[in-house]
Amino acid sequence: MDDRQIVNADELFFEPPSKRGLNLVFQSYALWPHMTVFNNVAFGLRVQKLQSGEIERRVMNALERMKIAEYRDRYPSELSGGQQQRVAIARAIVTEPKILLMDEPLSNLDARLRIDMRSELKRLHQELKTTVIYVTHDQVEALTMSTRIAVFFEGRLAQVDSPIQLYTNPANLDVAKFIGNPRINFIDGSAELYEGKLIVKSILGKFEFGKETMTDCSLPGGVFECVLGLRPEEVTVVRDYSSDDITGEIYAVQPAGSETLLQVKVENEILLIKGIGLKSYDMGQKVGLRFSPEILTVYEKTGGRLIKTVDAASKI
Repeated sequence: MDDRQIVNADELFFEPPSKRGLNLVFQSYALWPHMTVFNNVAFGLRVQKLQSGEIERRVMNALERMKIAEYRDRYPSELSGGQQQRVAIARAIVTEPKILLMDEPLSNLDARLRIDMRSELKRLHQELKTTVIYVTHDQVEALTMSTRIAVFFEGRLAQVDSPIQLYTNPANLDVAKFIGNPRINFIDGSAELYEGKLIVKSILGKFEFGKETMTDCSLPGGVFECVLGLRPEEVTVVRDYSSDDITGEIYAVQPAGSETLLQVKVENEILLIKGIGLKSYDMGQKVGLRFSPEILTVYEKTGGRLIKTVDAASKI
């Protein structure tokens, strides 16, 4: 999740395993079936030859954090998958390691418990000052728990950044497509660098962006194809629209309780828009769309590089 301290790799990995200050949470639990929950969690502390009173205190503290203290005398076979995963996390944190490696540790928990465990792991990270390397396919986990995120595609590193920068300014089209739920809208357009400004045209209109919003990458000469990125939550749908608004028609409505997902057809593009709360629209209804041009990201279509950024600080 971040690096709170600098660890010398040579000093760490040439130490005996019990003295490395490193622990691992396996996706497959890796609990000893012949040991109780308490003894599984206490194993590392006993290797360190701590006093029994200290072992008792630290084990119970870890079990209470993971909300499984009542299972201390049970065996892994008597627990559910989610309970076993929490035992594995408790075993990893009880030794207060310098580096904690986590391989999708929350993947077997139900949705409600997963949210609670995210909060608990964040608190633990702050309190223990431990460097945590956390592997996950769940972008919500990555965005909510991390201080730095590394995104890989096919074994290649695509971007390393803070969660807010990763979400606001994905480095390329692949990262932009991956980060965000619901997905980002991509709109084809054309762009040109003219008198120090980036001129962008698309079905959303014509926009000019100053040099301060542009990345350092070199741009093609003349007019070139680009792709605009527009997050669904950045668009407001209005029934009483004016000639200044972008107009479209409701293509589909997906009410989801706390939010409503709309698909709005604008010319030959269908845009996904997220509204807070329940909204009622008719299929084919004409509506207007409003957004601030500053929240648009712009990518070179060939190669997919980010060429126009968004000020992340303005969105906090």
